[in-house]
Amino acid sequence: MTWTGAKELKAQLERRWERGELLRDAVTGNARFPLRLTLKSPCSADITDRFDAVRAWAAELAATDSVCLEWQEVRHRVQGVQKLPAAAWIKTREDVLTWLGKRREWARFSAQVSATRQTHPALLPWLEKRPLQALALSAEWPRLLAVVTWLVEHPRPGIYLRQVDLPGMHSKFIEAHRSVLAELLDLVLPGDAVDLGKTGVSQFAARYGFLEKPVRIRFRMLDPANHAIPGSVCPDVTLDAENFSRMEFAVRRMFITENETNFLAFPRVRDAMVIFGAGYGWDALARSHWLKNCSIHYWGDIDTHGFGILDQLRGYFGHVESFLMDRETLDAHAPVWGCEDKPLLVDLHRLTPEESALYDALRNNRIRARLRLEQEHIGFHWLGNRLEQLLYGSSGANPCPVRQDHSGSRTE
Repeated sequence: MTWTGAKELKAQLERRWERGELLRDAVTGNARFPLRLTLKSPCSADITDRFDAVRAWAAELAATDSVCLEWQEVRHRVQGVQKLPAAAWIKTREDVLTWLGKRREWARFSAQVSATRQTHPALLPWLEKRPLQALALSAEWPRLLAVVTWLVEHPRPGIYLRQVDLPGMHSKFIEAHRSVLAELLDLVLPGDAVDLGKTGVSQFAARYGFLEKPVRIRFRMLDPANHAIPGSVCPDVTLDAENFSRMEFAVRRMFITENETNFLAFPRVRDAMVIFGAGYGWDALARSHWLKNCSIHYWGDIDTHGFGILDQLRGYFGHVESFLMDRETLDAHAPVWGCEDKPLLVDLHRLTPEESALYDALRNNRIRARLRLEQEHIGFHWLGNRLEQLLYGSSGANPCPVRQDHSGSRTE
């Protein structure tokens, strides 16, 4: 039976609710009631063949409290004159809210609209555009408005996010709601209070004039003869990105690894340093323009995301070379192959032909499904041999380019 029953009428209203149409009326003041619903009625053949079902259908609709019906007389050659529903209406918003069980939700959203209209009417378009998202934030809405008010009164405050001291607000509240706050603040703050060049949640603080937690770069000098950092030999050092960018260390090579053990145990190399990598975040390292004069070798996992990180790094430093991310290294460590959870599938345009071939083989599962080799599984003897090839070529010109010192570290 394809006739519209009470269930289908209610479903029409539920779809309007799920699209935010009904809530939106609280912002716009749209008077959509009485609201006519779509009603599909029995045809003449149905009255002939299924007369009892037609009468039951009409009785069900007539018994639906929230629905008002328009009746129409239908003259039938067998059954005579019959009165059947021809249109269905909902008289009031209250009828809809009662039928859908949404009276409390409407009340909460109406309160949000009222509070917003009184404090920041410029935010009403956001409520109109995103009523369901706003409703989901109803418990937090007073605090969100308080943050907006505070920033209107203190534009570009020059303090850390957690220093904003508002009654009843947890210190992490702003950080937890940066995404929605960014949309709200863009609507109310003057143009000179917003740095439009800073976008995304990660740059929220910079966009609205808060201090940012310094990004730190962790590194080790690999040359015992390099005393740029006073103290122990080849110390493990962490500097904020700004000071790191100003140092201009006397190095000719930089190695980047994503694994802490590999970082700590990396063999000593003349005129070189190693950095503990930053995954997909290279903005901080990009400030160090002196790196453009260094050879940079990136050592990541042999999996699709490892090549994705390499590709991104080359967006900042086009001369980066991959290290231990080749097919020979992968095949030599087959016993410790692993499985990548969510492989990257996008095209990467900054890889060399050899890297692209291996990346395509991984993302297309040509070797094995979701194959990965984590860098920590690569043996240090393999690392040592590859360093010798990198530094001195494969001819073995230096008979002992990498050796162990008394502490167990390898040195050039």
